[in-house]
Amino acid sequence: MTDGAELWRRMGLSMRAEFRLMPEAAGGTLFESDGVIATILPAVPDRSLPNSVLYRDAGGLERVLDRLAAAYRDAGVRAWTVWVPRHDGAARSLLRDAGHRLDAEPAAMAADLATVEPPRAGDPEPDPQPRLEDLGQLNDRAYGTGDQLGKVIGRGPGDPRHLYVARRGAEAAAALVTADHDGDCSVWWVATAPEVRGRGLASGLMRRALADGRERGNDVSTLQATRMGQPIYEALGYRAFGVCEMWERREPA
Repeated sequence: MTDGAELWRRMGLSMRAEFRLMPEAAGGTLFESDGVIATILPAVPDRSLPNSVLYRDAGGLERVLDRLAAAYRDAGVRAWTVWVPRHDGAARSLLRDAGHRLDAEPAAMAADLATVEPPRAGDPEPDPQPRLEDLGQLNDRAYGTGDQLGKVIGRGPGDPRHLYVARRGAEAAAALVTADHDGDCSVWWVATAPEVRGRGLASGLMRRALADGRERGNDVSTLQATRMGQPIYEALGYRAFGVCEMWERREPA
């Protein structure tokens, strides 16, 4: 697998491509200037994860930070976050001085698709006609966010080449989505219904999704993992290559 700097580059490209899509589903806007892109989603004004900022260098971030704050304020968004690689001390200091606080520290993880475990015989068969609302509802149930993530993910039929939904009977039990960019089969929105956790449903979907990603010509898979999710991804063949700090700015309600 490629080195850490190259993995940061490829994961960053995948994140930028994915975040560009969020405003379309949620009726928001995309801010773009000086290498900075930001999703501005008034439909979820108090959720900083969907209202995210990605940047190329700390200098560009510094030049637009006041404009960013004004854009979020004018849109009625009260919470937004900037994704910062832990090794970027300049951006961290800039955001701390501007009133942001460290809110989360997901691990940046990658897997070599040539070596990940293939699907097992007992892994769940994904729904051949998946729907986005199943993905949204599962994420909201898994993370206790009401209907907020469903607003970001949207509704309607999903692409079965990238949206994986496992069912137990008629009910959606686990789901995830993948996206291909520059050889990276990146993984997003992994969620399992609380009542069926620990049964390997999401892991089984992941094995199928990564095998499909390899068949499409990807050589690596990246994701950002919570502390709870990191051991699960490690068992699937992912390894941490850094930490993504999320520096949140939250205004009073």
